[in-house]
Amino acid sequence: MSVRNLLIGFYLMGLVCTFDIVSAEEPAAKKICGLPLIFSEDFESQNSKIWSPTDSTAWELQSQNGNTVYSLIKKKSNYEPPVRSPYNRSILKDVVLTDTVLDLKLQSTSHDYGHRSLCLFFGYQDESHFYYVHFGKKVDDHANQIFIVNGKPRSKISITTTAGTNWDDKWHHARVVRKVDSGKIEIYFDDMTKPVMTAIDKTFQWGKVGIGSFDDPGNYDQIRVYGKKAKR
Repeated sequence: MSVRNLLIGFYLMGLVCTFDIVSAEEPAAKKICGLPLIFSEDFESQNSKIWSPTDSTAWELQSQNGNTVYSLIKKKSNYEPPVRSPYNRSILKDVVLTDTVLDLKLQSTSHDYGHRSLCLFFGYQDESHFYYVHFGKKVDDHANQIFIVNGKPRSKISITTTAGTNWDDKWHHARVVRKVDSGKIEIYFDDMTKPVMTAIDKTFQWGKVGIGSFDDPGNYDQIRVYGKKAKR
C-alpha cells in the first residue's frame, strides 16, 4: 500500500489530529495540536499594516458593537491574479511557517446564494503558489473544497468535504491544521472535534497565512496563528 493510500485510510478511520478545544471567544491557547502560539490579532490596536492585501481599497477596519474587526468590503476587488484563484486576499506579513494552525472567527456579509463563500490561505509562498480552503454554501468541484494554486489555475485536492458550509449572518469559528511531513490538511468549521474537509499534499513545505474570499465580502477577527517557524 502506498503512503498516500495509507494516510487516506487513516482519515477514513477517523484518526485525525487531536488538540485542545478552544472557543474563539476564549483567550488564545498556548498550544493547539502541539504547536505554540506565534501570532494573535484582535484588531483593537487599529493596526492593519501587518497585513498585505492584494487590493488595499477592498479592506478596512470597522467597529461592530464596540469591537474592531477587519472587513473585506468589496465583492470583486481591483486585483487580477496571474492564474485563476481568489481575487480578495490579505496575507499576514513576515510570519513564515512549516506546520501551521490558523484559528479565527469569520462572518459572511454577502447576500445568500449558492456560492456564498469565504476563504483562508496557508502555505502561501507568492501570488501563484499557495493552498486555500473555500467555504462555499453548496459543494461542487469549485466550491467548499481545499485547493492548490501551483503556477496554474486552482486545482481541487480535497479527499473529503461536506454538502456545503451553512452560511448565515452570524460569526463562526474556523480552523486550518497543516502538517508538512505527512502532508495532512484538516479544516474545521464551528465543530472543532471533526474536520469538515481533509486533504493530503506535500507540494509546499512552508508559507504564510491569510484571509479573504473569491468574490464575496466578510469580516474577520480573533486571529490566532500557531506553528513552527520556517528556516529559509
